[in-house]
Amino acid sequence: MIAQKHVVTEVLLVLSGVACFYQAAFYWVVNRRFAFYHQPGGSGPAEPVSVIVCAKNEVNNLRKYLPVLLEQDYPEYEVIVVNDCSWDESGEFLEEMEKKHTRLRVVDIQEQEKYRHGKKFALTLGIKAAKHEWLLMTDADCVPAGRSWIRKMHESFARNPEIVLGYGPYRSQKGFLNKLIRFDTFQIAMQYFGCALGGNTYMGVGRNLAYKKSLFFRNKGFARHNHLFSGDDDLFVNECATPTNTLIETHPDSFTYSDAKPKFGEWFRQKRRHLSTGKYYRGRHRFMLFMNGLTAPVFYLSLIGLLILRFDWRIIVSLYGGLLLLKLPVLWLSAAKLREKDLVWRFPILDLSLSFIQPLFFISNVFTKQKAWK
Repeated sequence: MIAQKHVVTEVLLVLSGVACFYQAAFYWVVNRRFAFYHQPGGSGPAEPVSVIVCAKNEVNNLRKYLPVLLEQDYPEYEVIVVNDCSWDESGEFLEEMEKKHTRLRVVDIQEQEKYRHGKKFALTLGIKAAKHEWLLMTDADCVPAGRSWIRKMHESFARNPEIVLGYGPYRSQKGFLNKLIRFDTFQIAMQYFGCALGGNTYMGVGRNLAYKKSLFFRNKGFARHNHLFSGDDDLFVNECATPTNTLIETHPDSFTYSDAKPKFGEWFRQKRRHLSTGKYYRGRHRFMLFMNGLTAPVFYLSLIGLLILRFDWRIIVSLYGGLLLLKLPVLWLSAAKLREKDLVWRFPILDLSLSFIQPLFFISNVFTKQKAWK
């Protein structure tokens, strides 16, 4: 028994050490790029922009947020709303708004019993209807930080990329679930911004994403993954991004805000939908994300196991404290850029919770499939 306990202890110690090393390395190789990044200033001539929003039964959000899109401080742009088979009052509201605002253009899609489509079909129609080369995407439940949203995103356009990745945070509200969702979103942003800065872009989020119309059609739209309901943002970016054609925009005025899900079950379904496309990423991206997602729970489980086996608590504390101290500078600088500093002091409990919840999303996706985008 003593020999077996010794073997188990050694295995757990090795696992915790390897997991600790990988987590620290990921932060200081990938996330560090964003933490120490300084957004270039300045801008070129204001290029015309087409803002595209897909809406399905979103009349309440359209009433609240569409006026902000139509009142941007930018000389030449249009807002295209694709009304995707809505059966609420979206159609009537958009018809009324279209009469009042010359910038607004509405594309209506009628329900067809024999043909079910996802968001990609609606987005494709919106892109085809766009007059301008630069396309700026957001969702119906998102609102720009202010009237300078397009202008701030355009500052990156002037540096001649084909893709610009923005940030779409959730509003801060009371409750642990809100903090957990915001922390998850913040961590993902650190990752995809850091990878993009390293010339290894793997995703973007449709809440705040821009790319050129010519890139869309050169890539044949969403043809390679049109059979999937999800992936209009991350899979498209994963396919089209190169080491030189993608930039990030992180000025606070460029953010788009939305409300986090108020119930765990709703967030669980949303996360499953977002993660369902990960297996279609490029191989190196799948491996990177798999290892990062695996080593976090392995690290905590190994430490818990060592505690149960009554291993030297000073070594356990040193491993945990050392990793925490290595991560904190990157976390703090990144959180300051993304206006998420209130999450940093909650990092230990949020990171622990997310490490054990995250595997549940992947396991759930193995046994169930998404059936609709809304």
